Amino acid sequence: MEYVTLGKTGLKIARLGFGGIPIQRVDAATTKELFARMAELGINYLDTARGYTVSEEYIGEAMEGMRDKFIVATKSMARTKEGMAADIEISLKNLRTDYIDVYQVHNPTVEQLKQVIAPGGALEALMEAKAAGKIGHIGLTGHSLEIFDMALEQDWVEVFMFPYNIVETQAEEQIKKCAEKNIGFVVMKPLAGGAIEDATLAMRFICANPNVTVVIPGMYDVKEIDQNMKAVEDTSPLTEEELAKMQEIRQRLGNNFCRRCNYCAPCTVGINIPMAFLMQGYLDRYGLGDWAKDRYSSMPVKAGACIDCGACEPRCPYNLPIREMLKDVAQKFGC
Repeated sequence: MEYVTLGKTGLKIARLGFGGIPIQRVDAATTKELFARMAELGINYLDTARGYTVSEEYIGEAMEGMRDKFIVATKSMARTKEGMAADIEISLKNLRTDYIDVYQVHNPTVEQLKQVIAPGGALEALMEAKAAGKIGHIGLTGHSLEIFDMALEQDWVEVFMFPYNIVETQAEEQIKKCAEKNIGFVVMKPLAGGAIEDATLAMRFICANPNVTVVIPGMYDVKEIDQNMKAVEDTSPLTEEELAKMQEIRQRLGNNFCRRCNYCAPCTVGINIPMAFLMQGYLDRYGLGDWAKDRYSSMPVKAGACIDCGACEPRCPYNLPIREMLKDVAQKFGC
């Protein structure tokens, strides 16, 4: 496994990290198995968040007895000093540790980021926690290029996390600037929220970029860890065949697809919007019509129940026309 320095933090981390979203689907015992395997392989960078329900708690339990083997990053949606201070304490308790290596401001809008750095904003709490030794370094995550550009101008940002994958390469210039400014760059959404099925190809593409510090695919099975490890360790040049496959994926997916970040939730009438789009993807792209229809039929609220309120669309970091997309789902599934 290749180890790199996480920008100006000075932390030495493996180039393959661990995304803590999917473990919400499993249990604490399974999470312990994953962590035992990662410790064995030397995978040491972990990413979770206050908003990932039980993720912090599962990780805290799984790390007991081997906290020193991991670099822990978590994040909070708090924008005020009071809210961030409270979340830091909750994270410390959940993670069963007296320090967190990297604490990040989680996906703010431009206006929210201005609030974070203003007097009484979340940054004050982060700085105080850093001075007290409760956190080691401060980071920021985002989904828009505007936030990325702002992050590059913030002296306090030591780590930045942003989507980067075969079909989302819009930030390559900013990623290069991260390297130039010695800001650690963490790749989220390496599989474009599950839209890219070939994980090996996805990891190979990302790690071919020398400006990427670490990629954090979500993993909830030991087989996924081993598969991703093998892909990241393969540092041979991308082949013509791989490049052709990547281009085919770009042409098939385009840009107008759901990354399953779930920021659109909650739906006013209870539609699981990412799930509806996922089932449509299986129907349209992967030739799994019967399976997709069966899964879609089990959804308690179908896409056709949309009341066109539009509450979801301002929340989408990709500015997707969700209402129109839901109409398309309803038409294809008949409800």
